[in-house]
Amino acid sequence: MRVLGIDIGGTGIKGAPVDTASGKLLAARKRIKTPQPATPQAVARTVREIARHFDWSGPIGCALPAVVKDGRLCTAANIASGWLGVNAVALLQKQTGCKVSVINDADAAGYAEMHFGAGRNREGLVIMVTLGTGIGTALFINGHLVPNSELGHLTLRGRDAETWAAESVREKKNLSWKKWARRVDAYLRLLHNYFWPDLFIIGGGVSRKWRKFLPQLKLITPIVPAKLRNEAGIIGAALAYDHERRRARQRRSLG
Repeated sequence: MRVLGIDIGGTGIKGAPVDTASGKLLAARKRIKTPQPATPQAVARTVREIARHFDWSGPIGCALPAVVKDGRLCTAANIASGWLGVNAVALLQKQTGCKVSVINDADAAGYAEMHFGAGRNREGLVIMVTLGTGIGTALFINGHLVPNSELGHLTLRGRDAETWAAESVREKKNLSWKKWARRVDAYLRLLHNYFWPDLFIIGGGVSRKWRKFLPQLKLITPIVPAKLRNEAGIIGAALAYDHERRRARQRRSLG
């Protein structure tokens, strides 16, 4: 199945057509800066622009930095507060004229890594951690997603963990890789003490520089870099549409 995957981030919105059977992009991705403020209408227009770039009329899977329940956004930590309560599926379908599904961005990246990347064929509890503007997480138990985990907002050092250990903090405070690695290590240790996972996968844009910080992490739990890098959100958003379509088909057959 071919699905246009779109990853809506705090700094950029990027998309490309995806072959969901192979996880391959079918064209070079298109990236546009996230409008500021990232209001629902402004983001929806940008999604429409990306769809038009590919002359797209098929299904679209979108990843958003928010908790998503039944197509509605329940949080807005790294996106405009006006998104709270918005039916993102209805909004994006109206703007694009296409069928749309919406998923949390870290969950989307996790989907991609579990199907085609570092988590493929891994059993047990796998935690995907995306380090970027904030910290996103995705939990998988024997390959099955536990959606909307939002563990980047656990309290660490008296604050939201992502305000102390995200990649954006390293850049803003000009931290050395060594100092930032200690913060990431503290955050992963917090997750470890709660969940005792079998594997951590580190994603987000910084994953391409994994050699600068992963070797400095001290946890006993295996930690590996994501393989799909910045394409993970695009691929995972497309996969999520395919998965939702299959579930709907199963519900109809059972009903």
